[in-house]
Amino acid sequence: MKDKIIHKASEMFITLGFKSVTMDDIANELAISKKTIYTHFKNKTELVHEVTMNMFELISHGIDCICDLQKNPIEELYEIKKLVMVHLKNEKTSPQYQLQKYYPEIHEALKAQHYKKMSECTLRNLKRGVAMGLYRENLDIDFVSRIYFIGVNGIKDEALFPVHQFPKIQLFEDYLEYHLRGIVTNEGLKTLNKFIKTTVHNA
Repeated sequence: MKDKIIHKASEMFITLGFKSVTMDDIANELAISKKTIYTHFKNKTELVHEVTMNMFELISHGIDCICDLQKNPIEELYEIKKLVMVHLKNEKTSPQYQLQKYYPEIHEALKAQHYKKMSECTLRNLKRGVAMGLYRENLDIDFVSRIYFIGVNGIKDEALFPVHQFPKIQLFEDYLEYHLRGIVTNEGLKTLNKFIKTTVHNA
């Protein structure tokens, strides 16, 4: 039952926001009593923590699986972006913003985990890209990986990028292209252009 609660709460938090969804809402969706939820989670904060960490582990596992395939580094980044969008696809709410505002301690813990995971993945990606001649060899990869992390988090700020003006899927697409255009070689640009054309064609 605990896993069912986490799964349903995850869907509702992502779709409607962490603040908007109550324990009563989750209980009603699962057709159980609120008391049943409290036998597994002492309060909503504990449930939010479990949900966010579970989501992080789920996405991290997916990213590991993509990285294990050792694809072209540019393709790898597009596959990771696609995976993240599947999990965070809703464009009408900002779970990240609500988490930061109403559960700051959980948000900071998640951000630290996110940085560690993303840093490892990005550094490997950059090193492989340079070795394959797809990224410029004079890159300061530690600097680039940190700037990329700041950007990925920065575009989630709805005060700067309101959803009605910058739909999330397109925003992530634009930022990834922006990031790659700054680091690719002429050879890497050929590969990047293929993905840009594919994206435009499928839009």
